[in-house]
Amino acid sequence: MEDLSDIYKSYADEVKRFLTCLTSNVDLAEELTQETFYQAVKSIHRYNGKCKMSVWLCQIAKHTYYNYLKKEKRSNNDSVENMIQMGMDIPSNDEQPDVEIIKRNTLISIHKEIHLLNEPYREIFLLRTSISLSFKEIGEIFDKSENWARVTYYRAKLKLAERIDPYEL
Repeated sequence: MEDLSDIYKSYADEVKRFLTCLTSNVDLAEELTQETFYQAVKSIHRYNGKCKMSVWLCQIAKHTYYNYLKKEKRSNNDSVENMIQMGMDIPSNDEQPDVEIIKRNTLISIHKEIHLLNEPYREIFLLRTSISLSFKEIGEIFDKSENWARVTYYRAKLKLAERIDPYEL
């Protein structure tokens, strides 16, 4: 087994790219990358070597992100309820859009469509596009064949193409 600092040096960028794709937020991805490696250190004794280290770390990263979303949802619900109870107006975004906002909204729209995909399409699409895992590696993650991963990825792309109208973005 590699030294923990070597593991971090080898895989931190890959995990961060994966999380950036999931979150669409570089700062959040960096924060979650740190949390991912913290969780990995705590559970390194459970790594059995049946999959690549990068795959194992990305699965931890995915669960770290899901936990973050749960906490964020609870926090947002609490803050909106507090604002309503205090009689405060909920802020709105009535600013004039510029090019950067339009680009950001386009990326957000695309990521929303990705996240609306059912599993396993969403995860396979993200594993393939964000961290460039091979179809063989994706198949290993799901205990399926390389061909299954290829077909499922292709179907995910078709589903996204059906949902995303480039003229509406």
